[in-house]
Amino acid sequence: MLFRRITDPHLAQNAYLIGCQRTGGALIIDPQRDVDRYVELARAEGLEIVAATETHIHADYLSGVRELAARGVKVYLSDEGGDDWRYRWASDEDIDSELLLDIDSELLLDGDSFRVGNIEFQARHTPGHTPEHLSFLVIDHGSGVDEPMGLASGDFVFVGDLGRPDLLETAAGEVGARDPSARALYRSVQDFLELPDFLQLWPGHGAGSACGKALGAVPTSTVGYEKRFNASIADARVSEQAFVDAILHGQPEPPTYFARMKQLNRSGPPILGELPEPRHLSINDLEGILEDPDAVVVDTRSDRTAFMNGHLPGALYAPLGKSFPTITGSYILPEQKIILILDADRVDEAVRDLIRIGLDQVVGYFTPNILEGYVGYGHELQQIEILDFEAASQLDQVAGGPGDRNGDRNLALDVRSITEYETRHLPGALNIAHTRLAARADELPTDRRLLVYCRTGARASYAAAYLQRAGYDVAYVDDKIEKWS
Repeated sequence: MLFRRITDPHLAQNAYLIGCQRTGGALIIDPQRDVDRYVELARAEGLEIVAATETHIHADYLSGVRELAARGVKVYLSDEGGDDWRYRWASDEDIDSELLLDIDSELLLDGDSFRVGNIEFQARHTPGHTPEHLSFLVIDHGSGVDEPMGLASGDFVFVGDLGRPDLLETAAGEVGARDPSARALYRSVQDFLELPDFLQLWPGHGAGSACGKALGAVPTSTVGYEKRFNASIADARVSEQAFVDAILHGQPEPPTYFARMKQLNRSGPPILGELPEPRHLSINDLEGILEDPDAVVVDTRSDRTAFMNGHLPGALYAPLGKSFPTITGSYILPEQKIILILDADRVDEAVRDLIRIGLDQVVGYFTPNILEGYVGYGHELQQIEILDFEAASQLDQVAGGPGDRNGDRNLALDVRSITEYETRHLPGALNIAHTRLAARADELPTDRRLLVYCRTGARASYAAAYLQRAGYDVAYVDDKIEKWS
């Protein structure tokens, strides 16, 4: 048996390629939308992907299962979870005709199994994170055994944590779903406790994912280790109510794009085909882009001070790194035309990050020297004032107060999570997580200057750029909150 974990470090997401080397067939579990890399990896190992599955309807990225189905790969999908969370594109129920595909699919219930060559995959219904969630026990019959060697746990059990059960309400908008989902997760944990300790555990995410609150950085574990040391499982040993209270407390606010991912993955992600190939743009293209209301420039430079001191008018700030999908997914609409500022050798990386969250309109890119060219043509770059916490805390932030700039008033805007905010914040500060700004913009005053801050300045830099683009008067607090008292 061949086993490969393929990790997206930006979304901390794991897909698994499991192949039978005797028959040459392979299964991919939880693929992302740019499936070419899985196909190439399998081919390099002398295998062909003949089947694809996923553990659940994902919220943080677009699934690649439908993409593979369009290429003739057989797909296995959950038929659990009730009518609201059935895969509509695979079951032909209540779906627009243009989304239908002539696909080879099989829907799975708890206890169902299928084989790829000599490898058996047994479905276990493990609801809680989502109603339809499946985990897969993997048995390598080719090695002469009839017991499973591992569990592909998806977003059910992580290293050190469990999948959050609140997303059906906080991301998908199903009011009142948090508590029942947490109780379903509790029952799934009771079943997990009956599994053999020797099983390897292959989770769908690692540290940095927004699908849990305390995921470990170690990529894999064992069932026995998690039984002993997983803090959320320890809560489940106390009582059901203790577990529900603990698992729902302190979950970070999900990015706004999660709701769109849920809907598209249920109804059918658009078929991607080939990756977008953004055009290398010149200074002559710039004026038209800046005047186009449907276009958005994304500045990916790593130096946030440099961005604040000079950037193209209306540009968003999203450094190309682990936060890039979260920032762009929170601030960009899928119909907007995206123009990137980045080095040419990182275009493919950025494009893949964007299409994985359904931002397909990547039409062009500038290299960073476009900023010099813009100034050279006689234009001025846009700036955002930089403050530290000492300066920000001394400004008048009381509604109706005299302010510090010609009678203007200031309002501190804390863009951390609600849990961080409740621990310590600037007096009078308004709290909106940076990933939720687009959804809650109507709560922001238009007649006050927003002093945008977070814990270290990183999240505040993304938020300040977004708010400036949206027309707000902003100042950016570039400082560590631990230094402020």
